[in-house]
Amino acid sequence: MGPQDLTPSDRDPAEPAHLNVRQLGRISYAEAHALQTDLVAKRANGELPDQLLLCEHEPLVTIGRSPRSEKRAELEAVLGGEATWHGPGQLVAYPIRLLPEGRRDLHAYLRDLESVVIDTLGDFGVQGRREPGFTGVWVGAQKIASIGIAVRRWVTWHGLALNLDNDIQAFGGFHPCGLDASVMTRLIDCVEVMPSRLEVEASLEANFRRWFGY
Repeated sequence: MGPQDLTPSDRDPAEPAHLNVRQLGRISYAEAHALQTDLVAKRANGELPDQLLLCEHEPLVTIGRSPRSEKRAELEAVLGGEATWHGPGQLVAYPIRLLPEGRRDLHAYLRDLESVVIDTLGDFGVQGRREPGFTGVWVGAQKIASIGIAVRRWVTWHGLALNLDNDIQAFGGFHPCGLDASVMTRLIDCVEVMPSRLEVEASLEANFRRWFGY
């Protein structure tokens, strides 16, 4: 069994039991980045428990960074997170999570985040899947969620963006995650009755708690 084949029941029981969820509403990317930086430092120093930030951003395109060395825990490593769009109608989740010893595999963590999104989509009757060679979550031939993670002193930050009812045309003009813009889709295009944002947030939080043993 590889890391990507684990189920929630396989989670390490020694993982932290407490998770603080913050619903930030609409917040600028700069504000969210500054908040993450502060929380990562405090989590690494043991000043607070794991955090899950839920928000949406003002419209912008973010550009990913090149991976850095992960030879020492205090250096930062980055996975995923190529150029993508963020904006209203998108659910962004930023887990600030101390990876427990024995679970410090960033690729496995990324796969677990994909599983959280896949299970969340399943709660609304949508079958999500992985696309070999890519990060994120797909529905059929189209991509519905992007994921880009970073770790600093074994504390994760950045996270995932799930398209709900955002302006799909906003992905035009560049190649989101290196793909043609036409590959992007939204939850509203995959369901007969669109759930509320609060319903999707509640589902994602529940699946996040289940996958990581909170």
